Amino acid sequence: MSFRRALFAFALSAAAPAAVLAQDARQVEAGYEINFAGFTGFRVDFKAHFDGANYDVESHAFKEGVLRAVTMHYDGRNRAWGGFAPQGARPAGGSLSIVVSDKTRSWLAQYGAGGTLQETFNPEWKPAPEQVIPDDKRLGSLDPLSAAMTVGMAGDAACDKTVPSNDGKRRIDILFRKIGTESPAQAGIPNAQGDLLVCELYTKRVAGEFDDAPKEAETKREEPMKIWLARFDQTPFRYPAKLEAQTGFGTIRGKLLYFRERPLTDQEKIAMRR
Repeated sequence: MSFRRALFAFALSAAAPAAVLAQDARQVEAGYEINFAGFTGFRVDFKAHFDGANYDVESHAFKEGVLRAVTMHYDGRNRAWGGFAPQGARPAGGSLSIVVSDKTRSWLAQYGAGGTLQETFNPEWKPAPEQVIPDDKRLGSLDPLSAAMTVGMAGDAACDKTVPSNDGKRRIDILFRKIGTESPAQAGIPNAQGDLLVCELYTKRVAGEFDDAPKEAETKREEPMKIWLARFDQTPFRYPAKLEAQTGFGTIRGKLLYFRERPLTDQEKIAMRR
């Protein structure tokens, strides 16, 4: 279990229900805090614009508090955009910008018919032969936020999905499994509307460049993280409300800091059409 997986869990789930929000012109914002062994660790801020048949969403993940002070710098941004079709979200593209210590990389993905993917790397990615992502594994994969749209649309079925995610260098599957429900009082989320879904989340490496050894990754795959998904508005969508995972060094916990929404301004509507 790692902060990276915890970050991905919130970023993955923090998207909006396409079928409902496609009818409204509004902005949704949410903020999350992820702590490790009682110490402040990561912050994830999410913002989405929806107008008619179009969406444009972005997330920003960064370190804060003790973790920021004692570990290397990290800042990650993910943007996803596209439209809506009768069958759900129709991703058009996504971009990532990641800074680790003094190294920066960006990745642009443009999606075509049949799940095809056109990529642009900066700097150019030159993987070793064993780190190459085969074409058949790239097909149909999406950047984390575009993948999140497919989870957000599922509503009450959000815990019954396998999501093919790609960050340009790593192709992984995210597996959700429902383990039950809890009332807002039981979950400690009093502002939730109705019962919360309680799910386990696993990751499965598929191909690409990974920092850890294969044996270690296989072991981590068997350590699920627990995530609570709640409704906070009048849509069927379920947002992540809190997260918990046990590690050999302590417990990772994540919680919702705020959730708010408002109509789009005329200027924001115009900007989305560019």
